[in-house]
Amino acid sequence: MNTVQKITKNVSVLFISQMLSYVLGFFTLIYSARYLGVGGFGTLSLALAITGIFSVCIDLGLNTLSIREIARNKNLANDYIGNTIILRGILSLITLVSVLLLSYFIGYNPETIEVILIITIYTIFNAFSQMLYSLFQAFEKMEYQSIGIVSSNILLLAGILLAIHYKTDLIQFAIVYVITSIIILIYSLIICYRKFLVPDVNFRSTKWKELLKESWPFAITGISINIYLWIDTLILSVMKGQEAVGFYNASYKLILVLLFIPIVLNTALFPLMSKYYASSIKTLKISFEKLFKITMLIAIPIGIGTVLTANKIILLFYGSQYLKSVIALQILIWSTVLIFARNPFERLLAASDKQITTTKIFLIGVIFNVTTNLIIIPHYSYIGAAIVIILTDILVLTLFILSAGKFGYSLSKNSQISLVKAILASIIMGLFLIWLNKINIFLLILIGFTIYVISLLILKILDDDEILMIKSIFKKKL
Repeated sequence: MNTVQKITKNVSVLFISQMLSYVLGFFTLIYSARYLGVGGFGTLSLALAITGIFSVCIDLGLNTLSIREIARNKNLANDYIGNTIILRGILSLITLVSVLLLSYFIGYNPETIEVILIITIYTIFNAFSQMLYSLFQAFEKMEYQSIGIVSSNILLLAGILLAIHYKTDLIQFAIVYVITSIIILIYSLIICYRKFLVPDVNFRSTKWKELLKESWPFAITGISINIYLWIDTLILSVMKGQEAVGFYNASYKLILVLLFIPIVLNTALFPLMSKYYASSIKTLKISFEKLFKITMLIAIPIGIGTVLTANKIILLFYGSQYLKSVIALQILIWSTVLIFARNPFERLLAASDKQITTTKIFLIGVIFNVTTNLIIIPHYSYIGAAIVIILTDILVLTLFILSAGKFGYSLSKNSQISLVKAILASIIMGLFLIWLNKINIFLLILIGFTIYVISLLILKILDDDEILMIKSIFKKKL
């Protein structure tokens, strides 16, 4: 199988699995929010946010480091996996204690603390599965990761539906997450043993120091990203209560669903980009430009379309009890657009061994985010938190563009022209959405998509290679 076929296979498999899993995750989100109500959903979202902030402490950048190094030399696989199992166990215990101490220090009620504890245990099991997924990625066997991702979401949705059917309380509802993560970890271990290797578990502190020395830039980056992704939820819970968290996360989790697109592309291409950095800088630059162009062609119409249909979206999925989430959704959708734009730069710098630059950028972002949230949230609640996320994303994207330019990875004139054309095509689509706003939302989306595609063709944004690449992503070719 040549490189192009391998890319096509991996992107296709991941796209299909991520699309299925995010559809399943979407229904899990909707059923959870409707069943638990604004307050209960706010508590569950808070638990997921706190554990999201601390989840990087279990990994400390080891997954990204493992993918990069094993992709370059497959013989390192057992060394990397075997030496990190016990280390992750120690980090997991530290994370669990830290989360509990923070929860007691803030003064959450007993039920909230119990939910946070349960979700932390779920996060720990999930972190070990992610460790094995990094092995699958490095060997470019994305199908095993894809099965795990889809199975996890099927099990979680089925468990949530059972919990709703039997009218469980919030604690029992949260336990479903733990059961799901245990099953998926067992699956990942079986695949690892049968298809790849039997980890040679080592208790070598000297090796741990070596790994952590290499991975710490990835760790700081991950911690920074998670803090500014989730710190607003934590601050909201302290300053404005669980209802504000519920309204905010109803919109926030909707936009997170859309991130499966850049995640799929980045996951499939990152090992290859790492190879290109060592073998062909020219090919690396071309891959980066293509990735940026395609992600922006997808992101910009999503942003404009969501702003114009936000009221219909909230009513359809959550009902009238979540109408206060509309404004937050109209603001937060632009975070998705900015993340789409940022991810190609982030992967490019990581593949080029410039992870320290990425670390510095996200540290600046998290300092700005936390400081601004503490100032704005007391006055503007969850609307202020949404605005802060956009400001942070703009700052981070700007720093990435400037940093990439210093290393010779500036966007070409053709990419800039394509970006302008994508904005123009999206505006044309938006005008039709405004004109037809009173019709059914599903028909509105279909019409909007059709108009956008026609606009792209008229403006001749895509070349033949890019059209073939997009077709390959949407068509399963294993």
